[in-house]
Amino acid sequence: MKRMLLLLLACLLLCSGAGAANVAEEWEEPEEGVDIVISFAGDVMLASYRNETIAGNFSAYAQKSDPSYFLQNVAPIFLSDDLTVVNLENVLTDRALAEKEKDHDPAYWYRGPSSNAEILTSSGVEAVSLANNHTGDYGPEGTKDTIAAVEAAGLLYGSNSRTFYFEKEGYRIAVICHGLWNEGQANEIVRRIQKAEEESDFQIVFYHGGKEKAHAPEDWRQRASRRLVDAGADLVIGNHPHVLQPRETYQGTDIVYSMGNFCYGGSKYPENRTIIYQLKLHIDGDGQLESKTGEIIPCYVYTGSTGNNYCPAVITDEDEVRQVLEFMDGKTASPLESLQ
Repeated sequence: MKRMLLLLLACLLLCSGAGAANVAEEWEEPEEGVDIVISFAGDVMLASYRNETIAGNFSAYAQKSDPSYFLQNVAPIFLSDDLTVVNLENVLTDRALAEKEKDHDPAYWYRGPSSNAEILTSSGVEAVSLANNHTGDYGPEGTKDTIAAVEAAGLLYGSNSRTFYFEKEGYRIAVICHGLWNEGQANEIVRRIQKAEEESDFQIVFYHGGKEKAHAPEDWRQRASRRLVDAGADLVIGNHPHVLQPRETYQGTDIVYSMGNFCYGGSKYPENRTIIYQLKLHIDGDGQLESKTGEIIPCYVYTGSTGNNYCPAVITDEDEVRQVLEFMDGKTASPLESLQ
């Protein structure tokens, strides 16, 4: 239709003495397609151990701070993308629920008030994974309250049994959240990928599992992650080790083995390096994926001089940025080291 109107305009201008060439020079065909940007961050724990309030812990900060305090340094990134997804690793409840008995020692339980969900929504986070080992800290009732708090805040959420979807201009993306505690669990995730393929154009796996405080994935988890790609996953991101682990590109698809902690109330001195992984897709005018890229944005877990202030920020120091990127590319053994 636009071309027909252009031809008609050209004819009218020719009749009035204007040249058709001038019309063609002034007309620029608009670019077709759509860009989609999705940001991922790691373990977000908006709570303290047993909801205790002790000087300097997360609960103490939450009681004296506006919800927007915690993610203020990264909010510009989250607010400017299409979707931000984090792993929410605590119970949100306003009830004094009983702790679920655990069969390991040491054991930890984390809960905070439902109002803490506003920490996410105030800074551009739109979705959370509840597929982790702390969502059940206070039993089924704690899980139920957490889901209610998340839904009341308007957040999308995924779990071991729930895939959530994001759609922009007809292009639909599935985010499959799941635990991956052993290689066999990959079978369950593969089935979910296959089911999601029937309802979406792009499938992302956001899993939880692996050895804590290890900077490299176990062999079994590397095999399992690659299997997810072979099964159709277009991006695979892991969480749980509480430190960064490298990215690899397998069959043209990124696998990030661990994103580490992000806004993390579980420790006063967590390892102070993390990342935001930003997925960028371009969909052409026919609704087909034309390109995908993954950008790593190195960040601090905290910016306090005396320990965790629960306020992550983008790293600007060039040497420290390089250290993180070299580690994520598998060139060094730690994000705190450099090649030099």
